[in-house]
Amino acid sequence: MTAIDAAQPGLAPEQEYAGPSSTRTVVGYGFWIFLLSDIIMFSGLFAAYAVLWANTAGGPTGGELFDLRSVFIETACLLVSSYTCGLGALFAERQHRERFYIFSVLTFILGGAFLFIEITEFANMIGKGAGPSRSAFLSAFFTLVGMHGAHVTSGLLWQVYMVAQVAAKGLRPHVLRRLLCFSLFWHALDIIWVGVFTMVYLMGAR
Repeated sequence: MTAIDAAQPGLAPEQEYAGPSSTRTVVGYGFWIFLLSDIIMFSGLFAAYAVLWANTAGGPTGGELFDLRSVFIETACLLVSSYTCGLGALFAERQHRERFYIFSVLTFILGGAFLFIEITEFANMIGKGAGPSRSAFLSAFFTLVGMHGAHVTSGLLWQVYMVAQVAAKGLRPHVLRRLLCFSLFWHALDIIWVGVFTMVYLMGAR
């Protein structure tokens, strides 16, 4: 008899499957595998940047282009958004819907501010003639940083969807599992950005 055959009618979703781990644990583990595949992709982009960062083709270097002050503000926005995202997840687990909404809005605002600063930086660089086609260094830079920005954009859209789900369905177990996955995704973006901030901006501005 399979685990599903052994399930008894009327049980909660977490109790429908026989096994040593809960559905929440299995879902979290599976999502970590997805995140690791995403991190492998970023590892390739980091490696490409490490090889190409000095190939400026006579164009501007990172030290001439990067504004560390705005990058520090950008980094602070994303790091604080990770904190507010964690608080929102904790309040969701404790069934405090109103506080979950508050911290979700704060997370969205901070993530949106991060994206605004990044897009402004890209626009200023392109306005100076330092677009991705100018050199191999800039191609690698726009690909790495732009890919992270695309992930942040998808995270913000995902968060809007999750807030809508909480509003429509409440903080049910399956909704909480999806919120767990979103929280893991958002924290992973912070970890990747720390690498971008260190390798691209701090080392590039020297």
